[in-house]
Amino acid sequence: MRIPLSWLREYAQVPADATAEDVMAELVKVGLEEEDVHRPSDTLTGPVVVGQVLSLVKEPQSNGKTINWCQVRVVPEGQEQTLTGKGIDPSGVQGIVCGAHNFVEGDKVVVTLPGAVLPGNFAISARKTYGHLSAGMIASARELGLGDDHDGIIVLSELGLDPEVGSDAMALLGLYDEAAEINVTPDRSYCFSIRGVAREYAHATGTVFTDPAAGVVVAEPTGPGYGVRLEDTAGIYGKPGCDRFVARTVRGVDPSRPTPPWMAQRLRLAGIRSISLVVDISNYVMLELGQPLHFYDLDKLQGEIVVRRAAAGEKLTTLDGRERALDPEDLLITDASGPIGIAGVMGGAATEVSDTTKDVLIEAAHFEEVSIARSRRRHRLPSEASKRFERGVDWEIADEAAQRAVDLLVELAGGTADTTATDVGTRPEPKAIELPAGYPATRIGIDFTAEQIEGTLTELGAAVEAVDGGYLVTAPSWRPDLETREDLTEEIARLVGYDQIPATLPVAPPGRGLSRAQVQRRRVLQALADAGLVEVLSYPFVSAAQNNTFGTAEAGAEVRAVKLANPISHEFGFLRTSVLPGLLETARRNHGRGFRDLALYEAGLVFLPGETLGTATIPPLGAKPSEEVLEELYNGLPDQPLRLGAVLTGHDSPAAPAHTPRPYDWADALDTARLAGDVLGVELVVSQGSHQAFHPGRTAVLSLRSGRAVGYAGELHPKLLAELDLPARTVAMEIDVDALCAAAPDVVVAKPISTFPVTTQDVALVVDADIAAADVLEALREGAGELLEDVALFDVYAGPGIGEGRKSLAFGLRFRASDRTLTADEASEARAGAVALAAERFGAVQR
Repeated sequence: MRIPLSWLREYAQVPADATAEDVMAELVKVGLEEEDVHRPSDTLTGPVVVGQVLSLVKEPQSNGKTINWCQVRVVPEGQEQTLTGKGIDPSGVQGIVCGAHNFVEGDKVVVTLPGAVLPGNFAISARKTYGHLSAGMIASARELGLGDDHDGIIVLSELGLDPEVGSDAMALLGLYDEAAEINVTPDRSYCFSIRGVAREYAHATGTVFTDPAAGVVVAEPTGPGYGVRLEDTAGIYGKPGCDRFVARTVRGVDPSRPTPPWMAQRLRLAGIRSISLVVDISNYVMLELGQPLHFYDLDKLQGEIVVRRAAAGEKLTTLDGRERALDPEDLLITDASGPIGIAGVMGGAATEVSDTTKDVLIEAAHFEEVSIARSRRRHRLPSEASKRFERGVDWEIADEAAQRAVDLLVELAGGTADTTATDVGTRPEPKAIELPAGYPATRIGIDFTAEQIEGTLTELGAAVEAVDGGYLVTAPSWRPDLETREDLTEEIARLVGYDQIPATLPVAPPGRGLSRAQVQRRRVLQALADAGLVEVLSYPFVSAAQNNTFGTAEAGAEVRAVKLANPISHEFGFLRTSVLPGLLETARRNHGRGFRDLALYEAGLVFLPGETLGTATIPPLGAKPSEEVLEELYNGLPDQPLRLGAVLTGHDSPAAPAHTPRPYDWADALDTARLAGDVLGVELVVSQGSHQAFHPGRTAVLSLRSGRAVGYAGELHPKLLAELDLPARTVAMEIDVDALCAAAPDVVVAKPISTFPVTTQDVALVVDADIAAADVLEALREGAGELLEDVALFDVYAGPGIGEGRKSLAFGLRFRASDRTLTADEASEARAGAVALAAERFGAVQR
């Protein structure tokens, strides 16, 4: 919200020498955030004066243009020029070339003299052009930064002004004014107005606030005005869609009249473009009082106005020229012809005020917040009106705002106000809040006095009644956010001063530290970081194709996923069932920017819906749902296990003299998964498997000793890598961390290191080619008994001497006893047992 200081001074006691920075410094004390300063004089410097055209000679040019060679007086007649500088004529009459044609001799205009600098760092100087020495410029609104009109220069008489020649045009046009821009939080909707900010400034400085609404004298109507009927009295969000509708009529307006410079400048400083007098009056009242208005061309209305919900299939062309399909939840303003506006968001083009409008119907209504917010989001139609309505508008200000608009239309547009008025609906009942006397002290930590509590709440505008043990506080109509005793306590602390709250270090509550699951998860993540991988965080939003690829091992299998009702992108409309899509997108983006060697990991939730997803109804707001309703809500939530994924591509280390880096391969993906299991004390069983996202033949299934599969690891499918523009041989793994944690022992005990020597023996076994090496290794481990410390595959051979359809697997076995030195016979006996079991299970033959 931008606050022009000249406007603020009308209702708050802002010192004459105060700057925008000074005003923001005061507003910060009461919780408003400073954003920026807008000061036209920073980009427009003088001399900029009022001039009068003495003569105007039209001179056609060879390029087809016609220019005006003008003599312009810039000092009062009979006086000499006091300004000096190159191009300044001491006589006070400047020769100026001008290409605009909307002025005549005798008109008073705005003249920028040599030495002036216009917005855009455009310096004015005397220069030769079209055969003349032009010493200055007759300015348009755009050149002064006042608007978009560039074809015609500013004629002051058309603005109703007759200033003295040579006077300061910047002061005349309000260009010395400045605006303080503040950030308004959603609970402070009343600060979207000069009225609200002036009240806050008075709170901050302890000065007097003059309510602009109090200065509006609402005329007593002589009878009912234009017909208005409110149909949506029950509402769909617990309150009526429209609980109050005020309408006033002004006839005989002249929409061609110019907007006064003071109003146009204030609107511009407030960040709103001046459009036309009638529209500008509507915006001016909204900024001043905080009540959005809508003006209808009375002659275009058909029958009475009806406020209702949209019917199926209805459409409306809004003021921006777009036809919009309406939703049954949309609250509409209608007449006999159908919809003429989306209530509180934007009006319809059919009843728009135009240059031919003579009679105006003014709407000042109060709408339910949630309905407006949902319509605004549904139609992607932000507006100044919806910004205020969806946060809450003062329901008592509608008649004052309508009267203020009537007064301005009569004064500035020459209209005549009807003596009748419409005011239908029932105003909301103000809420009374019980505030125990000692409650603010217990929440804030300050012993507030009774005078401080009553004084601040009264200053806030609330009605305070002393009752047994505390107060009964009725919040003012402009503060719909005050609903609980906590809200009132926050206001007391804010107005007494946040600087009064002592800085004390809170005592940490006693606890048991991290939970078992938290410790386990942190241990896994830290282990991967220590191993040199980089943790990343990606969005959980994916496409249907990504879920279908990574969410199931079998191609074509159904993948159930949670579809988003309002996705950030139409392409990514589902919640993920795997963490790999986000990891691969991160890898692709980094690889495309020149980072070739990547080892990334991410731990995040995936969303796996069951048979029941969501609930048939949504509980109403304002009350805690029952246990049965909560259970239904929880049952409708998808399962959300924690998954750990990793993607590795490129090399394991940078190239260096005498060092050739090793490219990542499937074994690195397996080692990353094994590392996660090792730090938790869980042994992962690796077996050959298949997954549609992984390379056929280079995919491992990771399982627990119980046989439950908990993940996959290996090389990604070449077609997938080509689609993602990632290097071939990129490897990945994904594992269910929750399953690992559940299988982990409470205490991971390190194995003791034996002081006795190790005995190693090798064995080569010939088996059928389709037998997995992992299965043979598991048989050797089981058959060797307790003396086996480790077994590892170190060679695979298929070819001459082995036989068709056969392969040779070479394993290294390491034996050790914890209490003695093994003999060769003991190691050989254990080795023989391992070979025997492999032969029994797989027909393995020792080579």
